[in-house]
Amino acid sequence: MEWGNGSLYADFVLLGLFSGSRAPWLLFALILLVFVASIASNATMILLIRVDPRLHTPMYFLLSQLSLMDLLYISTIVPKMLLDQATGQRAISFAGCTVQHFLYLTLAGAEFFLLGLMSYDRYVAICNPLRYPVLMSRRVCLLIVAAAWLGGSADGFLLTPVTMQFPFCASQDINPFSCKAPALLKLSCRDSSAKLNQTTVCSPHPRERLG
Repeated sequence: MEWGNGSLYADFVLLGLFSGSRAPWLLFALILLVFVASIASNATMILLIRVDPRLHTPMYFLLSQLSLMDLLYISTIVPKMLLDQATGQRAISFAGCTVQHFLYLTLAGAEFFLLGLMSYDRYVAICNPLRYPVLMSRRVCLLIVAAAWLGGSADGFLLTPVTMQFPFCASQDINPFSCKAPALLKLSCRDSSAKLNQTTVCSPHPRERLG
């Protein structure tokens, strides 16, 4: 399906962080080290909370979910970037870019919602310590986690079609290394400035508004 000179199904090229580096393999090794350390630390925290009965509390349960979200979040972007550098292939299909964009929004949104809902746990612990076991029961914890995941999923389902509906022109180099809304909308054949501003405002993480 084509609109004008652009195609909805053309491949994109992820420029990555390595193209402008004087020592790309040194940067590759550093990013790989940080990635492995992040995966190991989050996985270790999840495992410890799971196996230690003393950590079976609402706070640690929510922290384990936050670690899971962090683990999945970095796994949507970094492995592809490292693999592209190792193989010399930087192309990503339209479908692959859509999936990456959806997962990025879903996990970032879920983390955002969970961090907000976790403040309720600390509020109850400080202001109503005697009622804490009742107000933060297992059912409430599960509802908090479910609400965070549903909120993130809604973010992905709502914003991904908004971004990917535009036709993309011949120049399809994505800078820097992932299928984020601002980078994709800059490639649109149509005027997407309004959508760019809307998506930037809706970005789950303030730091991503600059990306």
